[in-house]
Amino acid sequence: MATGTQSDDSILAAARAGDTAAIEALLERYQQRVFGFGLRMCGDTEDAKDVLQETLLAAARTIGAFRGASSVSTWLYTIARSFCIKKRRRSQFAPREEISSDKALRDLPATTPGPEEMAARNEVKRALVEALGALEPSAREVLVLRDIEGLTAQEVAEVTGSSVDAVKSRLHRARGSLRERMAQTLGDVDVTPTSTCPDVIAAFSQDLEGDLNPKICAELQQHIEACAACRGACDSLKRTLAVCSSLPPDPVPPMDS
Repeated sequence: MATGTQSDDSILAAARAGDTAAIEALLERYQQRVFGFGLRMCGDTEDAKDVLQETLLAAARTIGAFRGASSVSTWLYTIARSFCIKKRRRSQFAPREEISSDKALRDLPATTPGPEEMAARNEVKRALVEALGALEPSAREVLVLRDIEGLTAQEVAEVTGSSVDAVKSRLHRARGSLRERMAQTLGDVDVTPTSTCPDVIAAFSQDLEGDLNPKICAELQQHIEACAACRGACDSLKRTLAVCSSLPPDPVPPMDS
């Protein structure tokens, strides 16, 4: 069956009916995203490959029971997350290893820009990998799912088994922490608001989720226009999130036979 232009729903219906080609096509459509999620959560190519393999096997076994109450991507990320957590638990007594920037750079897709552009890209990617690795896993997963993988807050809540409010609360803090760690790399060195300024980073993040009261939004906008530090902080967060959303997809390495 030709599946390239078919919707998830039509392929899913055939897969649930036992069409092996449809099952393979559906899983192949999402394997790159699942691998990327596993790589950013585990920080290791081999662990990410294991997560992908286990996720695809589990999905193939249980696809007949999946009724489409959530999207296919949400379902697969939920399965992948469970295997990421198992990986983390199994290694909790091993020496703590943060995501290595050198290792992660080897895992990034090959590109063909000139040497200077490549160096600049790699510097930003290295900073992002290190900043993500420094976040607590619960903060990292909501930021990866929301700002890198592009899920909605509701979908992230479904994947993580949390409330939407809890997801957004972690997301706002994670975005702020990521911005601080990325600021110097992006050239945003002097963008720290004073102690008397409102929390414009949290407010900006809330506005991105459509949760900021219009009156408060207008007041904050007025403050930002008059305060160079707060304006710079918001611009810094915009640049940080732009880096997240523009990451190229991670190529899936060959699976061990």
